[in-house]
Amino acid sequence: MLMKKRTFTKEEKLRIIKEANEHGVSATIEKYGIYPASFYSWKNKLSQMGEDGLQHGMTPQHLKRIRQLEKENNLLKLLLAEKELEGKLKSELLKKQYALEKKKR
Repeated sequence: MLMKKRTFTKEEKLRIIKEANEHGVSATIEKYGIYPASFYSWKNKLSQMGEDGLQHGMTPQHLKRIRQLEKENNLLKLLLAEKELEGKLKSELLKKQYALEKKKR
């Protein structure tokens, strides 16, 4: 009998894994119509990559790349904030200098 292809959300996968631990793997995968290979793949990804690994199509390489990009993004945000602060300080300094020169005249 062919099973209908279905994608499960991360939350559904977590619930199914938890249910399998409580009620047994065979009964749970039969209840949801999941292939054993799929179930064990989810369980393996959960143990290796945590909950993020259960997102559709996630591999350790994807997770590593995402973390690398997040780190780079945070660094760029920090650099931008520093540049904005530097520009603001220069602007304030120029205003003060202009005000002092105006008073001297």
